[in-house]
Amino acid sequence: MAKKGITNALVWGLMGLLILGLGGFGVTNLSGSVRSVGSVGDSDIDVDEYARALQREIRAVEAERGQPVSLSEARDMGVTDSVLARLIASAAFDHEATQIGLSIGDENLRDEIVNMQQFQGVDGKFDREGYRYALDQAGLSETAFEEDIRAETARSFLQASVMAGVTMPEGYMQTLLEYLGEQRSVAWSVLERGDLQTGLPVPDEDDLQAYHSENEDRFTIPERKRITYALLTPDMLIDTVEVDEKALRDAYEARNAEFNQPERRLVERLVFGNEEAARAAFEKIESGEATFEELVANRGLELSDIDLGDVSKTDLGGAGEEVFAASTGDVVGPLPSSVGPALFRINAVLSEQVASFEEAEPDLRAELAADRARRVIDSRIDAVDDLLAGGATIEDLADETDLELGQIDWHEGVSDGIAAYESFRSAANALSEDDYPEVIQLDEGGIFAMRLDEVVPPEVQPLDEVRDAVTAAWEADALVTELKAQAEPLVAELSNGESLEDVGLAVDGSETMTRRDFRAEVPPAFIETVFGMEEGGATMIEGNGRIFVIKLNEILPPDAEDGDLEELQGALQQRAATSLSQDLFQLLANDIRARAGINLDQAALNAVHSNFR
Repeated sequence: MAKKGITNALVWGLMGLLILGLGGFGVTNLSGSVRSVGSVGDSDIDVDEYARALQREIRAVEAERGQPVSLSEARDMGVTDSVLARLIASAAFDHEATQIGLSIGDENLRDEIVNMQQFQGVDGKFDREGYRYALDQAGLSETAFEEDIRAETARSFLQASVMAGVTMPEGYMQTLLEYLGEQRSVAWSVLERGDLQTGLPVPDEDDLQAYHSENEDRFTIPERKRITYALLTPDMLIDTVEVDEKALRDAYEARNAEFNQPERRLVERLVFGNEEAARAAFEKIESGEATFEELVANRGLELSDIDLGDVSKTDLGGAGEEVFAASTGDVVGPLPSSVGPALFRINAVLSEQVASFEEAEPDLRAELAADRARRVIDSRIDAVDDLLAGGATIEDLADETDLELGQIDWHEGVSDGIAAYESFRSAANALSEDDYPEVIQLDEGGIFAMRLDEVVPPEVQPLDEVRDAVTAAWEADALVTELKAQAEPLVAELSNGESLEDVGLAVDGSETMTRRDFRAEVPPAFIETVFGMEEGGATMIEGNGRIFVIKLNEILPPDAEDGDLEELQGALQQRAATSLSQDLFQLLANDIRARAGINLDQAALNAVHSNFR
């Protein structure tokens, strides 16, 4: 086995997981006679390793959700099961590696540890004391750490031997590419309200009552949280904040370049190695032999590569006068530049912008006032916190501070009023009746505190309150029903060989498409429907209150010159091989577990879980 059998990345990863995983469990005592939570054959699942892995996984979920996660929540999300399953798989491979005698060897292990940078001193040599100290901080002995590395490496070799070199059969890939590349020549017509040949039915009271009853879910207010809150935003204080003239003039001077900009041009610059080459290129443009775009492409460049963007006359140096004398669309040159003779194309003329202090003052005043209002709010956070800590209610905050009282029935989808703030929506989503009010800051600089008064169960809105919505929904469904009835005989004629034009329908779309195509103007089910049809067939589908009448003209093989399909082939082959490798890995893991047997110690698992409560 080569000396570098273990990669630094592997060891770094192992050390990181061990040390970081102990950040919080180092103070948790799992000592005692229990050393494992289970075993696979002769390989134990260390109790501390399970605790660290579970803690890391819970922390990852907390980081993703942005809020604490209890053990019961983690269990409901399947976190405990997935962590245990992963460690069982690792133990299975450790058992198998031991059975077949797979090991890194003492000499290679020693050399690798000695060469690890994290254990080297300032002189670049292995530091025995530093090694011991790092392991001691991680709560590991030298023997335990070295055995962990040895087991991890052997396990990695075994896994790699199973997953390496897997390729997919040519027939499989060919079938997959034919499926993705197969084409359909299709035409369609869209029927909407203006195409309806009969009048649209008018619902009576019985129709509306029946529709409301049959579609209660469409007219039900979801479960919502009734929240009382106190809110203070910069806008609420802005009229009380004074901004003196000196501050305004200082701000104007600091941003003078923003308010007063010279005349500018949007320019592209194509540089040449010498004056002669630049002159020859310019003459080609003047004679019509080549366009500016063609000259750029011939140099292997994109227009974005030569775009100077927004420039002033002084930015262009010696080329400034002539460039600024040209009109939009002109190409001028050869002219000097900092990187050689060049041709310049003018894409736009940007006029001079001049704003006096008096003209800029309203915007400056609003910005400075808003900034000062935010600082005023920041200065009051501690006082509001103290009031809440002293037992003040949300109503008390509104009485004793500038915060304004409000109430909202909030559920997912509500984004009016205070719910327009993401910080509020996130906090409201996590709010429970047991939570004490606290000051929460808004990204825009405001603050609020809130209280959950009650959780209101879902409620069906009475017909009289949603009559307009029920009527509109009934009419939309009735329109689709009538359009379908009108289109049915036409679909039958199309299926018998007639074209859309033959049956009196306008062709609103005609394409040759693959399963990979996307058409924003058609319903989501369009592609799937087309590729489920027989050649020459016809059908109709509904989409946003309209009917799409579809005629499949021809089924075509993949396009031999489809470059996207060629690129896709490599990605699909790699993905399919990876999937097969993972399947083989899982089959081996299952086989090892079946042969070696699994034993789990529920009491030990419960002991670990108790440390998370």
